[in-house]
Amino acid sequence: MAITWVILAILAVQGAIVGLWATVAPHSWYSSFPGFGTQWVAVDGPYNHHLAGDVGAFFLALTAVTIAALVVEGTTATRIAGIGWLTFGIPHFVYHAAHRPAALGATSFAVSLIGAFLLVVAGLFCVFAPPLGDVPRQSDSRFPGRRPRASR
Repeated sequence: MAITWVILAILAVQGAIVGLWATVAPHSWYSSFPGFGTQWVAVDGPYNHHLAGDVGAFFLALTAVTIAALVVEGTTATRIAGIGWLTFGIPHFVYHAAHRPAALGATSFAVSLIGAFLLVVAGLFCVFAPPLGDVPRQSDSRFPGRRPRASR
């Protein structure tokens, strides 16, 4: 089993958990994320149902793209999923690194930064170390599987 497949599977599972939780029970997600008695979202501002639901929908969209990459099992699909996670992960990590809520303890803050950073690492891995089974062997502008035109 390729490490890239494992990384995509982990991204899909965690994306689905966060996405379903924030979509189906946005107030619970806001007040309880990441669970286990800790609160990372509620300490950073007032509850907003619309925003929490949008976060859930966003995570579900990334999950769908990631599942598609798992099903297709190709370099391009894996890189697209990685770009999606990076597009989210980099600004997400930067925000959290620069904005520590006063009510968030040092341990929770460190763990939240590690979690945010791991999304960036996973996205980078998918972009730069994908399965190479479908990488074109030559540079060519023709569409794959198409025959050159006959001379007129």
